[in-house]
Amino acid sequence: MNRTLLIARREFAAYAMTVGFWLSLLAFPLFGLLGGGFAYLVKNSEPEREVVLIEEGAEATGLAAIVRDALAEDAERQAAEAREVVQAAEKATGAPVQPAVAEAATRRSPIRFVEAPADLAASTPGEAQDELLRQYLGKDIPKSERLDAVVFLTRVDGKPTARVWSANATDGAVRRFVGDALKSANRREVFAAAGINPAVVIETETYDPQVRSYSPRSVSGGAVTDRDRIPLLIGLASSFLLWSLVITGASILLNSVMEEKSNKILEVLLSSASATEILAGKVLGVALLTLTVLLAWGGLGAIGLITAAPSWAADVGTALLDGGLIFYFLAYTVGGYLMYAVLFAAIGAFCETPRDAQTLMGPIMMVLVVPLLVVQLTLNTPDSPIVRFLSWVPFFTPFLMPARAPLDPPVYEIVGTMAGMFAFALLMVWIAGRAFRAGALSDVKLSWKSFAGAIMGGGR
Repeated sequence: MNRTLLIARREFAAYAMTVGFWLSLLAFPLFGLLGGGFAYLVKNSEPEREVVLIEEGAEATGLAAIVRDALAEDAERQAAEAREVVQAAEKATGAPVQPAVAEAATRRSPIRFVEAPADLAASTPGEAQDELLRQYLGKDIPKSERLDAVVFLTRVDGKPTARVWSANATDGAVRRFVGDALKSANRREVFAAAGINPAVVIETETYDPQVRSYSPRSVSGGAVTDRDRIPLLIGLASSFLLWSLVITGASILLNSVMEEKSNKILEVLLSSASATEILAGKVLGVALLTLTVLLAWGGLGAIGLITAAPSWAADVGTALLDGGLIFYFLAYTVGGYLMYAVLFAAIGAFCETPRDAQTLMGPIMMVLVVPLLVVQLTLNTPDSPIVRFLSWVPFFTPFLMPARAPLDPPVYEIVGTMAGMFAFALLMVWIAGRAFRAGALSDVKLSWKSFAGAIMGGGR
């Protein structure tokens, strides 16, 4: 036991005492914040396009005004959505939102209509007009005179249509916006022709029904609020966090064993400790390392949440402790880590270079991608047959069951999947122990045949 603890301490210190470990530990939440902020910046910093509207023919009269009105309505709708976001933030934080933040929450429209150049407005369809368009949309003209798109509005068989010339061939924002505006205009005209009051049509299009959710399982026993969605979000976050921890810990074990075998350090360790003690010590040491990462991420997240939204922090704490979600997360973390850690350590015992590990690592990583895809189904269909079935597969259980736990699955599923997971984990420990012993004591290259032979032969 002492030798196992010494190996565990050595394995923990080998990584925990390095600067790179702490930098990578802090990098994950940092890049998570930057990733969310980057997505927001991309959405809100979309370049503004200067667009010209030109009506072709008397039958197109009024179409430009319709498109401009659609842009104004879209701006009003975005402002209303921004106000709702600000109100939700004020409710969560209990403090008023600064005007600059509220203004930043309003997404600026990516389209701005400008007056058409006189020569372009007076042109008629043909080669001369096409040449003018290439000039105004090209790069040879000064930037102050350059256009991003030109929209020609007309009617075909009485229905509004458009031709859109864009400076960027792959930019479809203007085309989509104009298409939606003309589609709405045509719908209003058709209803008006049928004798329906245009005001009624507009009111029907702009009506946004308030649909409220109720459930006997909600916190209040009636109306569903954001507090009822917190456990589900925690479950999903737990699944992705557990996946990251398992992959991180198992990869560290694989690289550690592989490096020590190639440097003949593993042979030295085998002279003073058994293969079982070495495997157990390495798994325990990396487990402590993974626990350090978990505590650090959890601490940073808790501090950030308490600082930014105290009321949400209280609800999260209630869901984790009173709801028992912390128990599910810890139990499935232990089982999942044990399964994959010993497997990756056994693979590392057969490898001396990263290329050697690719023989078995490819299929394993393909298996690990499956729960990431399936866990997203729990957002809308947590009781889907495919989700319930895959929850019973031990390789997927640690990732899918934490996401389903907030939805109160049947007790037999919780007990059954957890028992199956730990039973399979013990089987993996036995298999990996035999493979590790055989790989550490031989120079056989990694292959399916050698791996299976090691398991069957027990390392003899």
